[in-house]
Amino acid sequence: MSVFLEVIVTSIEEAIAAERGGADRLELVRDLNQGGLTPSCSLVEEVVASVKIPVRVMVREADSMEITDAAEKSRLQRSIQRFSEYPIDGLVLGFLKEGQVDTCTLTDLLPHDLKCNVTFHRAFDETADPVCAIEVLKRYRQIDRILTTAGQGSWSSRRARLDQWQSLSAPEIQMLFSIGRDTSQLSELHGSPRRYEVHVGRAARISHVNSGAVSEDYVAALKNNSSDQCYSRDQP
Repeated sequence: MSVFLEVIVTSIEEAIAAERGGADRLELVRDLNQGGLTPSCSLVEEVVASVKIPVRVMVREADSMEITDAAEKSRLQRSIQRFSEYPIDGLVLGFLKEGQVDTCTLTDLLPHDLKCNVTFHRAFDETADPVCAIEVLKRYRQIDRILTTAGQGSWSSRRARLDQWQSLSAPEIQMLFSIGRDTSQLSELHGSPRRYEVHVGRAARISHVNSGAVSEDYVAALKNNSSDQCYSRDQP
């Protein structure tokens, strides 16, 4: 079964390249060197007008998983309100407090009447107890994705952990597996009868660095399970 592929983009040009390559969904951010921060409203409007595939938008003001400033929370609330008025697929956010999901911040940012899907991003990987975090996140009706690298260790142990977490999070939440530059796990996921969602950043970029542009060919290779062949052609 083909994986569902989400690609991080930072511009209209990258969004179009990812869509042409076969991406199923985009995550729109700015400043990849800080892990991805809130993009401008104008960029969000331009990207959603330029592509037909779903777009999720990062809401994150600083390179931190914790909110300690009331002004920062107010800015996040304003961004969420504005973005929720656009034809986006959802938001991307995640906040912790002392190694636990910051439920106070989430409750403030995700009021019950907010009609918007949400991905809880890789803050999940920094929680002290991922199983407990899953149970907490299932209480928020907007959260339908959790982004994770599936922890440390060998690929077999991470795969088992990913499957375990998916069983615990279903049916409310789909686990979204984040890969770095190493795409070797994709072949196994492509060959599985189970449906996986995969999130890529550097793997879809020229030279596999944050400063490299998203490559339509790389995205196509990731989507079609031919990334090894594609990357090898680009070697000097």
